[in-house]
Amino acid sequence: MKKLKVGMMSFAHGHAGFFLHWLSQRPDVEVTGIYDELSERVQGTVAHYGMAYFTDYETLLASDIDAVVICSENARHAEMTIAAAKAGKHVLCEKPLGLSDGEMQAMIAACSQHGVQLMTAFPCRFAPAVQTAKHRLERGELGEILAVKGYNRGLRGEGWFVDPALSGGGAVIDHTVHVMDLMHWFLNAQVSSVYAEVGKLFVPEAEVDDAAMIHLTFDNGVIGVLDPSWSRSTSYPTWGDVRLEIIGTTGVLEVDALADKVHLYSNDAAKSQWVNWGVDINQALIDAWVDALQSGTLVPVNGEDGYAAAKVALAAYASAERQAPVAIGGGA
Repeated sequence: MKKLKVGMMSFAHGHAGFFLHWLSQRPDVEVTGIYDELSERVQGTVAHYGMAYFTDYETLLASDIDAVVICSENARHAEMTIAAAKAGKHVLCEKPLGLSDGEMQAMIAACSQHGVQLMTAFPCRFAPAVQTAKHRLERGELGEILAVKGYNRGLRGEGWFVDPALSGGGAVIDHTVHVMDLMHWFLNAQVSSVYAEVGKLFVPEAEVDDAAMIHLTFDNGVIGVLDPSWSRSTSYPTWGDVRLEIIGTTGVLEVDALADKVHLYSNDAAKSQWVNWGVDINQALIDAWVDALQSGTLVPVNGEDGYAAAKVALAAYASAERQAPVAIGGGA
C-alpha cells in the first residue's frame, strides 16, 4: 500500500505530540515535516524524528504531502484548514473546529469544494467505554431517552489557552465540545436551545471564563446539562473527567471515557454492570483517520460534527451575555 504522507501544522496544542507518535508507529504513514512559527517549540521533536522543519506552512503545503494535522491555537484553525484544502490536502483539525459560525462553515465548504476530507479531533469517541455505551443505546437498553448529564471538568488552562485573542474563550470553548460531540452522537439529535451561566469563579482576575453550567434542549425533546468548568484538582487521576449519565425509561447508563469504564444500572438485569479496558484514544483516533484516507472512505468524525459541537459553546457564551436562552439553527 502506498504510504500516506502527512505534515504537522503547529505544535501549539499538546495533542500534537501524541498524534505524531502514533502516526510514526504506522508502516503505511510517512510524516515528512513540521511547521511551527516558534522553532523552539519543535526543536526537540524535529531532532528526535529526524524530519524537515518549515518556517512557513505554505512551503509545507506545496510539498507532495497528502494530508495535514493542525494543532495550532484555536484562532488559526480556519486559516490553516482553508489553506490546506486549497492545496488539496486532507485535514485532521484539533478542536474546537473554529471560533465563529462563519469561519467553520467556510472551513467545511473549502474542504468540500477542493475534494478533501475534514476530520475533527474528538478522541473521546474512540474510548472503548464510549463505544460500548453507544452500542447499548442503539440496542435500546435504556428504553426511551429522557435526559443526559455531562461533565468535562479539567485543569485550568495556561499559556495561549487563557489568551482570548488566540483561544476564543476559556473553559466553555475548551471543554464543551468533547462532551457535546458525544451527546449528539449518543442521542442522534442536535441541540435546539441553550441556556448558560458562565463566570470566573476560580481565578476572578483571569481574562477568560473558567466555570460554567450549560442547560440544553435537544430537537428530539431530550433535556441535558453540561459542566465544562476548569475545576479539577491536580491530584485527580486523569486530566479531566469526560463523563456522561444518560437517563432512560428503563435504565441509567454512566460513561467515564477517560477512566475507560461503563456502569450500567438496568431494570432488566437487576444489578449494576462494570466493564474495564485500557487503550490510548489518541491512537484510535489516528488509526481511524488514516484508515479512512487509505481506503477512500468517509472519516468517522467530520467537519459538520465539529461545527455542531462548537456551535453549542458559542451559543452558551451568547446566552450568558444575554441572560436568556439562545436558539440554535441547523448544521452547515
